[in-house]
Amino acid sequence: MEYLEFELPIKELEDQLTKCKVIGEESDVDVSETCKQIEKKLAVAQKEIYKNLSPWQRVQLSRHPDRPYTLDHIRAICGDTFLELHGDRSFKDDKAMIGGLGKIGDQSFMFIGQQKGFNTKTRQYRNFGMANPEGYRKALRLMKSAEKFGIPVVTLLDTPGAYPGLEAEERGQGEAIARNILEMTRLKVPIITIIIGEGASGGALGIGVGDRVYMLENTWYSVISPESCSSILWRSWEYKEQAAEALKLTAADMKKQKLIDGIIKEPLGGAHRDREKTFKSVSDTIVKCYDELKNLSPKDLVSQRMDKYAQMGVYKD
Repeated sequence: MEYLEFELPIKELEDQLTKCKVIGEESDVDVSETCKQIEKKLAVAQKEIYKNLSPWQRVQLSRHPDRPYTLDHIRAICGDTFLELHGDRSFKDDKAMIGGLGKIGDQSFMFIGQQKGFNTKTRQYRNFGMANPEGYRKALRLMKSAEKFGIPVVTLLDTPGAYPGLEAEERGQGEAIARNILEMTRLKVPIITIIIGEGASGGALGIGVGDRVYMLENTWYSVISPESCSSILWRSWEYKEQAAEALKLTAADMKKQKLIDGIIKEPLGGAHRDREKTFKSVSDTIVKCYDELKNLSPKDLVSQRMDKYAQMGVYKD
């Protein structure tokens, strides 16, 4: 397992605990009491470090290389029932945007989300989770198919942003994202959105308009990344921690500003520390949200969604 810089005290204690257990196994020395003492120190250290995380540290956790990605969640939640669908029927199949049909229990859902890679080869294959216009058009095609057959939509957000390359702009990146936002506001089936990692810029919002929007505890959602914000305001990436603080991008900040509907608790140390528990929490949230929305008529569904987003940003002096 990889450790972030602020997790190094935990790594030292876990290494000590491992060595202590090895000594006990390879010799006749009773190390049970020593192991218990290290375990107590470890528990205290974990509690102290993870309960006082800064916004920048949460950004780092959202990017942890061991963190489960979109396909990990879908396969764990749906098992063998997931059927991936491909292509935008116009240009090509974007590997950074995945989608398809899957079941939770007896209920079918259309799952859509950005997919990152776990090593150099797959990161290039998935374009680092940055979708091109054809990715957003594929997502819209799948949403429209779901609407046609009355299937609820689940979107899982995890992207550093839409791909900013010249070819993406030539094929209409901005229009594709804007079109998705427009169409999602008036889609006649329930939309459940969960931020499972990075929720950056219009790249996330392009599949992020939902009746219910939830964030995992150690994720972020913002118009710009802390690094990009720092480079614009301070002409340097060195101020990314201050930028993360100022952007109010954490799940707690977003809930306080009423921009999301709730926060999904993660295991101590992040989603990667106990994947099965994280998958169960996400699955339970999807089912709960669907139960709240399934009896609404298409007219009420769209009306409530429109009102939800129209009220954002309204304030009184």
